[in-house]
Amino acid sequence: MEYILALDQGTTSSRSIIFDKNGDVVSISRKELTQIYPKPGWVEQNPEEIWETQLSTIWQVIAKSQISPRDIKGIGITNQRETTVLWDKHTGKPIANAIVWQCRRTAEICEEIRNSNLKDYIYENTGLMVDAYFSASKIKWLLDEIPKAREKAEKGDLLFGTIDSWLIWNLTNGEIHATDFSNASRTMLYNIKELCWDSKILDALDIPDTILPEVKPSSGLFGHTADSVFDGREIPIAGVVGDQQAALFGQACFDKGMVKNTYGTGCFMLMNTGDKLVRSHNGLISTIAWGIENKIQYALEGSIFVAGAVVQWLRDELNLIDTAEESGKLACSVSDTGGVYIVPAFVGLGAPYWDMGCRGSIHGLTRGTGRAHIIRAALESIAYQTKDVLEAMESDSGFRLKSLKVDGGAAGNDFMMQFQSDILNVSVERPMVLETTALGAAFMAGMAVGVWVNQGDIISKRKTEKIFSPQMTDDERKRLYSGWKDAVKRTLKGDV
Repeated sequence: MEYILALDQGTTSSRSIIFDKNGDVVSISRKELTQIYPKPGWVEQNPEEIWETQLSTIWQVIAKSQISPRDIKGIGITNQRETTVLWDKHTGKPIANAIVWQCRRTAEICEEIRNSNLKDYIYENTGLMVDAYFSASKIKWLLDEIPKAREKAEKGDLLFGTIDSWLIWNLTNGEIHATDFSNASRTMLYNIKELCWDSKILDALDIPDTILPEVKPSSGLFGHTADSVFDGREIPIAGVVGDQQAALFGQACFDKGMVKNTYGTGCFMLMNTGDKLVRSHNGLISTIAWGIENKIQYALEGSIFVAGAVVQWLRDELNLIDTAEESGKLACSVSDTGGVYIVPAFVGLGAPYWDMGCRGSIHGLTRGTGRAHIIRAALESIAYQTKDVLEAMESDSGFRLKSLKVDGGAAGNDFMMQFQSDILNVSVERPMVLETTALGAAFMAGMAVGVWVNQGDIISKRKTEKIFSPQMTDDERKRLYSGWKDAVKRTLKGDV
């Protein structure tokens, strides 16, 4: 039997998943990551913990699967994307904690860029809004703030990577410093039209190009694992793709106009726009979906910063639930939210608003508001944010969505998926394998090593578990969404 090992390094955990040739999960191993919050709005992680937890899950998943490393034909990597690591080229040691994609510490740097003539150039050539979300301002901050960092970088002694590059470097014992098209396109330094690092942006931000990884196709040979990782077995690293693009691929959204939404810590909707770069006029970003044999597929993306994280907030900060799983049951215990809306702008709002300064708010509280109303409002906020993004996406692309493919942990919540279908007025299609992000990375690697022949082969492996159809009246849909838009308007103005 042939197997593919997928490494899914996410924001809250490192996971390793083994897939068989049918695209089914054989075994999963997972370890949570420590989240570090040095100051309000700052989010960090320890890069060495990221590597150690990922390596630990590799060993665990192989042991649980009771297979030999000789049966693993290739490794696919998918990762939290914009999170930024700088490390010493010679020792392999990070010079500081990783700055996580959610971190807002570089908001002032971004404000300076937005006030310069570089803003339009960045959007035109990288497809991205100027925002602290992306890697560029994080790199600049590290070079400016860490003692001797810039000096080392200019001497060629430092390397930059998003988490995929950091894992590849460690898996190959420092032999390979590389990334793929999809991850490079998230740095705000990569020209997605010319397919190269953009020297004008690098010069403007004073970032030496010597620290940057080589950019390779998402499906293809990156290198082989070092002897020490698999007790002498060198396994090809054959697929690398950012987590949201991986989910788009794992959902077999290969045709122009196909859309998926991933419900993780954040929520990310992507639409395949084919080989044409589509510009947004409604607060979305243009990005590279993947590159295979140097043929590029583009996508429109709407990034919601807080999705599953609002459920963690209910559990960890408010203590309203003991587990994420019970949120759906409690939400169903009331017929509605009683007029309560939660806008979970804990780190600002992403698409289509892009307001870094606003913060979370709760609207419509009355003396009759109870625990279940708050929980239901939190879950509904994820669906409302998705509707905001979808409306912008349909306007930009000219495509009218007929069904939405969903994945990620929160997609397992039946209440939320039904409400999502209701508020969008489209069917919501949940796959049998919710680990679609890891599956996309596995498919990328498997195509490169011959486990799967082509995209048609992959389509045949995809299985649907459940389809949710809209049941809400048009009047009710309009009334609820109008209330949400009013809550957002008040949050953006600070009128809470």
